[in-house]
Amino acid sequence: MSEKPGKPVAASAIDKHVYKVFPNDMNSHNTVFGGMIMAKCDRLALVVAERHSAHVCVTAAVDSIHFRAPAKGNDTLLFNLSLNRSWGSSMEIGARVEAENSYTGETRHILSAFFTFVALDKNDRPVEVPPVIPETKDQIRRYEKAEIRREGRLRTRDELSKANG
Repeated sequence: MSEKPGKPVAASAIDKHVYKVFPNDMNSHNTVFGGMIMAKCDRLALVVAERHSAHVCVTAAVDSIHFRAPAKGNDTLLFNLSLNRSWGSSMEIGARVEAENSYTGETRHILSAFFTFVALDKNDRPVEVPPVIPETKDQIRRYEKAEIRREGRLRTRDELSKANG
C-alpha cells in the first residue's frame, strides 16, 4: 500500500475543456480528424496525471479508444478527463469527449478512451504516486473497472512478450 496520502478524483479532473472546431480540423470525409482529438486527449490526460502525482509523467499505454460518432464543422468539443485509479507509479486516466452544437446546445458522446501514465522522478525512474480516492458512485464504478482493464493490459503484454520470445 502507498505511504502517500490519497487524493480525490476531483483534485486533478478536467471538466468540459472547450475546443472549437475550425475547417483546418477536418479530414477528407469532412468530419473532425480523429488523430487531432486523440492528441488533445493525450495532452489533457498528461495534465491530470501530473496534477495527481506532482511529477513529470509519460504516456505508457493508450487503449480502448472508441469513436462513437463523428464531430462536424462548427461543433464545439467538450473534453472530460479524470483519474480512475493508480498503482505504484502508474495511473489510468479516462477520457470522454462530447460534440456540442453551439447553436442548440445539443451534445453527442463522440469518443471514450483510457490512457496509462507513469510518473517519473528527476532521474527518469518510476516514482510512487498517491492513491486515488473515488467519492461518487460513478468514480467508484470507474475505479473498480480500472482494475479489470489493468489486468487485461498486463495479460496482453505478457502474452505478447512470450510470443516474441
